[in-house]
Amino acid sequence: MEFSVESLETPALTKAQLSDLLFEQIGLNKRESKDMIDAFFDLIASSLVEGTDVKISGFGNFQIRTKAPRPGRNPRTGEAIPIQARRVVTFHASHKLKEQIQDEGKSGS
Repeated sequence: MEFSVESLETPALTKAQLSDLLFEQIGLNKRESKDMIDAFFDLIASSLVEGTDVKISGFGNFQIRTKAPRPGRNPRTGEAIPIQARRVVTFHASHKLKEQIQDEGKSGS
């Protein structure tokens, strides 16, 4: 099944636009479409909060990384400030997605 996103008004694809695509191209009603998109992203977010990696075949991997505390510097004053340890989300695209992006870049130029 192929989805078409040709009518994007902004350079970013939003959850509302994803919901509209499900409504238009699959035939779910608008409420079901919105609920499905919300549930999908809620599941990804809650998995990451729990520390579980999310792997979407053919798309990529979302992972939680813990960054160690480190010294930093206020760029305005030059004052040394400590940067505390924190957790961040990283995304690594799959080889399949990278190939699609490269192929589109070659044909779209």
